[in-house]
Amino acid sequence: MATVSLKNVKKIYDNKVTAVHDFNLEIADKEFIVLVGPSGCGKSTTLRMIAGLEEISEGDLIIGDKRMNDVEPKDRDIAMVFQSYALYPHMTVYENMAFALNLRHFPKDEIDRRVREAAEILDITQYLDRKPKALSGGQRQRVAIGRAIVREPKVFLMDEPLSNLDAKLRNQMRAEIIKLRQRIDTTFVYVTHDQTEAMTLGDRIVIMKDGYIQQIGTPQEVFNSPANLFVAGFIGSPQMNFFDGKLVKEASGYSISVHGAKMALDAGIQQQLADKGVNSMDVTIGIRPEHVHFAPEGGDHTIAAQVDVSEMMGSEIYLHVSSNSKDIVLRVPTTELPAEHRAGIPYGTQIRFTFPADLIHLFDPSTEQNLLV
Repeated sequence: MATVSLKNVKKIYDNKVTAVHDFNLEIADKEFIVLVGPSGCGKSTTLRMIAGLEEISEGDLIIGDKRMNDVEPKDRDIAMVFQSYALYPHMTVYENMAFALNLRHFPKDEIDRRVREAAEILDITQYLDRKPKALSGGQRQRVAIGRAIVREPKVFLMDEPLSNLDAKLRNQMRAEIIKLRQRIDTTFVYVTHDQTEAMTLGDRIVIMKDGYIQQIGTPQEVFNSPANLFVAGFIGSPQMNFFDGKLVKEASGYSISVHGAKMALDAGIQQQLADKGVNSMDVTIGIRPEHVHFAPEGGDHTIAAQVDVSEMMGSEIYLHVSSNSKDIVLRVPTTELPAEHRAGIPYGTQIRFTFPADLIHLFDPSTEQNLLV
């Protein structure tokens, strides 16, 4: 098993485009790290640099205690699972899984032991004699993972391995990867654009944008304390609502003014702002859809809105409303609604809503940084 360290790593292509800027990350032995971000953010490029499939332009890659920049991919003791499965169509499942071991001239009984152990872990023993074309997408992905497991590498690299699967299979395979991680107990570096995968799989998440790291933290840390507007909008489904508002500092404490409402802030938030010496200023206010609450009656702390769309999601409704020409999403459990509205709230219905004082996020509009981090 191994630690992985990336120090000031950059990737600059021949056309002078920088795909990854000054990437610094320490991955502990047996840690599951997820690189997540939109297309083109540099996450797959970073993974390919760890694998040796892309040359590192600047900086150092250290696996264990050895610098790997100039080490051939086959000598790095890593295994990579690709989005496309990359199975040999003319070989059986068994032959696909055994291929890398045969190349390294492992004894036949050792190859057989490793292949059958991996097949049992992944529940594909019954498919060992089949060709890939006779398997479903989920089964092929298990074979691709099995081919990596048999090598017993120090580090597993996975590049969007579930993106070719349908939603149900993706959920199943996500659970399989969690179980797999518990059974083989090695270091994982996993790339995805799906923030649900990132939140459910990762011990820590590295959120990237335009080749830069935006935030590194546990799923709970990046959800509860996003470093900036990008992270706040990227993590969470539906994404966080943002409002233009004012932070008001008075003798009695801090409050926010937004869409005609005035709300006092939680004591803990007030203390954080006071400790940083924050004065009255324009702010971007963030509130997650699940933290927007109906207000049964009006008041200075409530905001008026009109219902545009109700999306029935089973146990909850995603309610799209407009207030001051701003689209806002509420995520409302159907159990909190009157019986006549549990299938949806009619277009044009007037409602009022408010925010809990301790669940408000405040961002500086000029820097986009979280004022509370």
